[in-house]
Amino acid sequence: MKNYDVVIIGAGAAGLMCAIEAGKRQRSVLVLDHANKPGKKILMSGGGRCNFTNLNIISENYISHNPHFCKSALSRYTAQDFIYMVKKHQIKFYEKTLGQLFCENKSQEILNMLLQECRDTHVDIRLNTTINKIEQQAEQGFNIRCHSDVQEEIQCQSLVVATGGLSVPTLGASPFGYKIAEQFNIKVWPTRAGLVPFTLHPLDKEKYALLSGVSVKCTARVAQKSFSEKLLFTHRGLSGPAILQISSYWQPGETVAINLLPEIDLLFSLKKAQQEHPKKQLHTIMGEYLPKRVVESFLESKLANKTLKTLSLRELETVVKHFCAWSLKPNATEGYRTAEVTLGGVDCNALSSKTLESKDVSGLYFIGEVVDVTGWLGGFNFQWAWSSGWSAGQVV
Repeated sequence: MKNYDVVIIGAGAAGLMCAIEAGKRQRSVLVLDHANKPGKKILMSGGGRCNFTNLNIISENYISHNPHFCKSALSRYTAQDFIYMVKKHQIKFYEKTLGQLFCENKSQEILNMLLQECRDTHVDIRLNTTINKIEQQAEQGFNIRCHSDVQEEIQCQSLVVATGGLSVPTLGASPFGYKIAEQFNIKVWPTRAGLVPFTLHPLDKEKYALLSGVSVKCTARVAQKSFSEKLLFTHRGLSGPAILQISSYWQPGETVAINLLPEIDLLFSLKKAQQEHPKKQLHTIMGEYLPKRVVESFLESKLANKTLKTLSLRELETVVKHFCAWSLKPNATEGYRTAEVTLGGVDCNALSSKTLESKDVSGLYFIGEVVDVTGWLGGFNFQWAWSSGWSAGQVV
């Protein structure tokens, strides 16, 4: 039987960060993962360039049943702290929009950095490993039965669960972390897909099918929450940053309000055009604001072909409603298959916000996406992984 100070289940962003910090404290650390490669989500993130953090990290950028829980970890290990590590490894990066930081080259650089730090701190990483049983020892620590090539037992003082959520099952996502929590009678909030595209009802899907590939700036709103970013029409429904963001707040059956021209007062602009270009047709004017295909899909040809001078105030208001108050009821989301994150998870109230340790099970920790903390699109979820992993790594 092998003995380690710390065993971490999950070789993703949070798990590797925790391993590095524990290793710096001269703890013997073993990272276990059932996948054949570490950090698969890191590699595919940000279109292969890894949106590794955001310059504007605040707790309001996170969704949780305990909205204050994330504050401690995020304040103790900040975006600037992670940027320092990135600079130390001479990884070139740039700010894209809204504080989002990406690698200039490939995501592999971030993973290589983490793996190098693990090597420097003598962390063992074991892949292709299945965990069969976890038992808490009578005195202290845990017994873990697992197998890769052979069946074996491992003992550890601290057990860290960094298994991620359910998003992108093709990368090996599983509910294993939630099952560990439930084994130790720790509450798990119901999970659902977040930062995920919408699918449309058949009639809407047919109506907007020709717009697949078209992207426009918009404001998408659900209840009191709204996001102003790009919307992308797809052959299945709607995607793009604005839709992914609002999907985390949307519940089945709710209506999404979408303004396709959030930066202009369309009624004022149409009235002005009516005076200056009375003979122009409506579709011509609208084509100055939006792609032609969007105009054709949202306006009936009879109205679209009218000259501005023939349009009544009521008709102008109808046009504004079509483009600035588009009310859409999605059919569903695309689910975990394409979701970037998982909402819900291990109850924050069962954990210490400073250390991420279970309040009732000594030596058991939960970090990263498995916890009921979900960030917005734009590097916020990676920062939660770094911060929660770092915080646990100071004490395991």
